[in-house]
Amino acid sequence: MRGSVPTVDNPRRHLPQVQRLLELPDAVGLCDQFGRGAVTDALRDTLEGLREQIGAGLLAEVPEGHLIVARSAERLVQRRKSGLRRTINATGIVLHTNMGRAPLAEEAIAAMVEVAAGYCNVELDLATGQRGSRTQAIEPLLRELTGAEAALAVNNGAAAILLALSALAGDGEVIVSRGELVEIGGGFRIPDVIREGGARLVEVGSTNKTRLEDYRAAIGPETRVLLKVHQSNFRMVGFTAEASLSQLAGLARERGLPLVADLGSGLLRETPGSSEPTIAQALLAGADLVTCSGDKLLGGPQAGLILGSMHAVDPLRRHPLLRAVRLDKMTLAALEATLMLHRDAPERVPVIRMLGQSEAELQHRAERLRSLLGAGEIEQSDAFAGGGSLPEERIASRALALQSRMDVDEAASLLRSVEPAVIGRIREGRLLIDMLAIADDDLPELAEALRPVLG
Repeated sequence: MRGSVPTVDNPRRHLPQVQRLLELPDAVGLCDQFGRGAVTDALRDTLEGLREQIGAGLLAEVPEGHLIVARSAERLVQRRKSGLRRTINATGIVLHTNMGRAPLAEEAIAAMVEVAAGYCNVELDLATGQRGSRTQAIEPLLRELTGAEAALAVNNGAAAILLALSALAGDGEVIVSRGELVEIGGGFRIPDVIREGGARLVEVGSTNKTRLEDYRAAIGPETRVLLKVHQSNFRMVGFTAEASLSQLAGLARERGLPLVADLGSGLLRETPGSSEPTIAQALLAGADLVTCSGDKLLGGPQAGLILGSMHAVDPLRRHPLLRAVRLDKMTLAALEATLMLHRDAPERVPVIRMLGQSEAELQHRAERLRSLLGAGEIEQSDAFAGGGSLPEERIASRALALQSRMDVDEAASLLRSVEPAVIGRIREGRLLIDMLAIADDDLPELAEALRPVLG
């Protein structure tokens, strides 16, 4: 008889069942924090990883149950971090596109929470009980703040110009200066927007010079719109020339054409030292329709604002594209609250408050952070509005320059991994923490995040 073959014990047989792990006290606590479904998935992923390690000969013994739960907890924390997270903006760029542009006012946040928690009259006229306009609450505010005859709002600035051209240009031609064929952001360019709007682009002038006569010569039987695009995120200097809005408005009236002006930034009030036109100024200059963003200098949520004459706005209301680019109830609530602040208390809009800070305020904030850390040198710094706004206007700010105990790129990477993440600037091998977009309440946790990287 052949001798019996000894049985080799396989560690995978000792892996616990998911249900047994879920009964452990640590797992019960995780379920309260993350939800039972998420914890179950994390435990299964952890067990599958252990099976692979055992199969590859990398693990001889199965970890105890509480250690498996601990590994699963790490997965859950990492999964939560992989989504949207709060960050502290220490770059000195207020409207940082990669960090969500304008932070909202407390009133705007409260308005969003109120409508998100239940039902609201988003398309209900409470006076008549009939279906109402989705933008019924914000249109009167926009008209009051800008002097426009009519107003509309959609989900972003690109959508505003897309809707305008789709409704007014149709399958006709849109005339625009070659010097204004800008890239809006994320690779989207004005020629692309015109094409997607169903119109044909007619370029006039040259990159650096476009005169009124260039527009006049290009107008033909297929012309539907004259388009003026404000160069809100760059400047051309030197040997340049352009037709003004008022000149184009005169030509548009002469030829019976609508003039559409895309301002980009959405400035409601004149800013000292700024060359940005306000919405009201563009309308007074004769633009039939003005489009801009709501989350830049206006300081509200992401939105596209459309303002102008009744005869120019009405075709947009009837266009089927409007439904595809409409605002949701939470954005409408935040936008309404922001516009009300512009009317009643503009200093409470965070963007306006940050851009209006004095150097003394910024110096004091830098001194407080240095005191909390016990390290760093305060330096003058140049900050910017950002978000394609006020590209030439440098803002005198203050930054705390820190010498890290590690490579500065490693330090920046570490700061991006903490909670909340910290995003600063790197210059000459040092980490700069600019004060312009940092709130006073952020200083204690900012200091806590910075301590591990200090030398």
